Amino acid sequence: MKLRLVALLAFLTTAGAAPAGTGGFAEMIKPYIDENAAAGAVFLVADAEKTLACEAAGLADIASQKPMRPDAVFWIASMTKPMTAACLMMLVDEGKVALDDPVEKYLPEFAAPQKISPSKKKTTVNDEGVATAARGRAPAGAAVFRKHPITLRQLLSHTAGMQRADPRERFIDTRPLAAAVARHARLDLLFEPGTSYSYSSLDIGAIGRVIEIVGGIPYEKFLQTRLLDPLGMNDTTFWPDKNQLARLATSYRGDPEKHTLAPGPVSGRTYPLDDRARRHPTPGGGLFSTAADVAKFGRLLLNQGRFGGHRIISEKSIAEMTRRQTPPDAGAAYGLGLVLGAGGRFGHGGAHGTNLTVWPAEKRVTVYMVQRIAKYGAPDGEKLRPALEKAALGF
Repeated sequence: MKLRLVALLAFLTTAGAAPAGTGGFAEMIKPYIDENAAAGAVFLVADAEKTLACEAAGLADIASQKPMRPDAVFWIASMTKPMTAACLMMLVDEGKVALDDPVEKYLPEFAAPQKISPSKKKTTVNDEGVATAARGRAPAGAAVFRKHPITLRQLLSHTAGMQRADPRERFIDTRPLAAAVARHARLDLLFEPGTSYSYSSLDIGAIGRVIEIVGGIPYEKFLQTRLLDPLGMNDTTFWPDKNQLARLATSYRGDPEKHTLAPGPVSGRTYPLDDRARRHPTPGGGLFSTAADVAKFGRLLLNQGRFGGHRIISEKSIAEMTRRQTPPDAGAAYGLGLVLGAGGRFGHGGAHGTNLTVWPAEKRVTVYMVQRIAKYGAPDGEKLRPALEKAALGF
């Protein structure tokens, strides 16, 4: 396996990004494609300075038989979260906000009393591999309200007690950010802020609103000018254009009994995806991107806030993002916008199977891009990414 990937690296050095179906990665993923665990995928490995290998395999769209390409565009969903967190940390670096500031200092709608709802839901793991439920919920009976204000740190680490999503919203991009966050601030909490952990896209939506209030420009413009542009992430957007839509990988839901894949829409998004008038940015899960673009963000994290010889985020802020912020008994190790793993690695996944992982000890970044609406497969598609990562870290 290592020899095949080394051969792939040599090929890429002379030929550029590999077309679909060439090199060791295609051989590794073929059994999963044959079993309809996925239609196709892109895998990338980079070091601190550059992409070492990027290969596509399978199909971006089954109906048209369009091959998957290395520059395919994917909905990266919750991989948006660490990018939003990075923007907030820029404001921390500038002394404009502090992590332990109450969110109501910037968003007055959070000053209103928030009820803590009783719940008996047990801990589960979502499609991004993140534990979602919480301990410390209010008991049934008399109404209980939070005793302490929610802080920015708690929002970034999913310890604020906010719900995962607004149960009243079928599409989450139909309201401007200010209106959406004001609505979410009125929802009941799941537990007293700071006492437990529950994964939430609403947390990061509120962070996005703080960014635009403090930054003085719309959240999406701050993200573009302060993060995406400096990193050269030209294919990362909330609104894929005509060219990007032509490269968009179709999302598929698998039928475990029939071993078939059925196409489906990007979850919770309004169509057409390039409609800037009706669709609004969602800081907790709205971006579309490519493997190469995501790898640039990963290299920023690997280089402790530096990219292309320039300081984008302070080393102190990166250390804070990659330090465990969740309670010891919470069950999930989460930093600020980042999932923490064994051996010092960190990163984030997306609801349709995409993943970014940074490996500080190995000085590597890996990006796995796929559009699978639900987990399923024989062999298990979830076994593919770890196998690819293990092989990639060997060179």
